[in-house]
Amino acid sequence: MTHSPVSTSRDTHTASATPDTYDIPSTTVGVSLRAVTKKYGPVTAVENITLDIPPGSYCCLLGPSGCGKTTTMRMIAGHEDISSGDVYIGDVRVNDLPPADRSTAMMFQNYALFPHKTVWQNVEFGLRMRDIPKPERDQRVGEILETVGLSQFASRKPAQLSGGQQQRVALARSLVTRPQVLMLDEPLSALDENLRVKTRGELRRLQKQFGMTFIQVTHNQDEAYSLSDMIVVMDHGRIDQVGTPQEIFAKPISQFVAKFTGDNNIFSGIVSQAIQDAQGYLVQLEVPELGTLLSRGDYAQAGATAACCVRADRVKVEPLSEASTSPNALINQVTARIVAIEFTGYVTRVTLALEKTGQEVMYKVRSTDWATQSLQEGQVASLSWLAEDCVFLSH
Repeated sequence: MTHSPVSTSRDTHTASATPDTYDIPSTTVGVSLRAVTKKYGPVTAVENITLDIPPGSYCCLLGPSGCGKTTTMRMIAGHEDISSGDVYIGDVRVNDLPPADRSTAMMFQNYALFPHKTVWQNVEFGLRMRDIPKPERDQRVGEILETVGLSQFASRKPAQLSGGQQQRVALARSLVTRPQVLMLDEPLSALDENLRVKTRGELRRLQKQFGMTFIQVTHNQDEAYSLSDMIVVMDHGRIDQVGTPQEIFAKPISQFVAKFTGDNNIFSGIVSQAIQDAQGYLVQLEVPELGTLLSRGDYAQAGATAACCVRADRVKVEPLSEASTSPNALINQVTARIVAIEFTGYVTRVTLALEKTGQEVMYKVRSTDWATQSLQEGQVASLSWLAEDCVFLSH
């Protein structure tokens, strides 16, 4: 990406849309961060982040509380000053621009609706602040309320709406200003599970319809997986991994990502060797008391401290009497005692403790499949998984 000097100019947009093709900026832009750091006195909240978010993509900043994701988003929006580094929206360096001049909008976690104003007035507010003429305001507000399915609620106050409807009002208020980048701070956290699933589908539909860049902060990996084109996993103010939902889910690069993004069973040890073949590297990890475990990954230095992980749905649990005794160079196999069986509906979660170390591991299986097995709590079983399903973690 080529960056130009600071500019305060903005595109002028005309209202010529129908509800199905609501008018948005004709130029879709991405966001770039270059060595961005944010400090609060001696405390570093975000440290040396460099990131490119492609135009028109849905990007989720994912991580636990306090990892720096919200601070990062607020720096992009202009609600937090940058201690060092640069933020670009499109080709414009925006470090010194106020939020109103960045062609961005932010939807806050608590929605921040005016309780004394109607839905129409809440959505219209940003246009009034920009001195948009009333005929254009009326057209824009009417179109966006139709787009988000709230036309019939235009005269209601926020207290007369459900949580999901309030969320859509906040979204409409953000979109009606026609930003080039929309930022969402934990927008689904206040909704119940069923409504959260429905609403995230609406968010994704609107993002695709408008084609603009969405940046969302979340600590929920299911949200990140279902919504995003790109996930940025953050920890202690730094980026740990960037990738597609499929890459983050299937190929975590660190123990932190493996722990945070899924039911991964993690084993720590020392690399004994890494053998290169047509599929990459087959890494041998010496795990205390368990012996050698095999995993797939990038080059690993012999003698290095590392780990490997296997997802709970990729392991196999079976009675000892049925376990294969034929040696297979590419299968990891241990024994474990079943300590808990949890039926959760479609999936049954089984917790086991390794016989040699006591480490707890997780097994997830379709409940219909588990019902065909004769395993019970307290029983010792065989636990196995393929080297191909085991991911090497260098740190």
